[in-house]
Amino acid sequence: MAEKMNLDILKKEYKLVKKKYNLPEFSKLNEDFDIEKLQEKETDLLVRELRRIIVEKNVIYLRFVEMFLNPSQAPMFFLSLAKNMSSNDSKMLEELYVHLGKYEILSLELDNIYNEAKEAEFIKKFYVGWQETKTKLAELLKKLKDSWDKKSEKRDKGYLG
Repeated sequence: MAEKMNLDILKKEYKLVKKKYNLPEFSKLNEDFDIEKLQEKETDLLVRELRRIIVEKNVIYLRFVEMFLNPSQAPMFFLSLAKNMSSNDSKMLEELYVHLGKYEILSLELDNIYNEAKEAEFIKKFYVGWQETKTKLAELLKKLKDSWDKKSEKRDKGYLG
């Protein structure tokens, strides 16, 4: 697999590691983590690269949650949203932070010492955990969106321009 893959080759290669390690379906991982991006990459370590792509999303949300938990250096956008958060929202953010942070540390450990079986185990566990995490994130994002919409309505009503 030393040359750039196309999607069909990627799916065939994935099918082999899926069977070997009992990984989730390609389509399910692709829906959540855009793993089809791997077709643009040369690799002999497919399982490691899968884990790395999956972790990219974890890192994005970890940084997002961090902005609310420690908004001292956050852009105004986050500060504006953080003002309207309830104590339940803050508790949910803290839980998400711990959960996402755990996977960040596990991923760093795997980057340090390669082990294909451990990489595959990480993917399986993360995928299962992600199903609950994305539900909590969806709930949080809906609250943030509603809060933003209310703020926009107030601004629109107050404009006399």
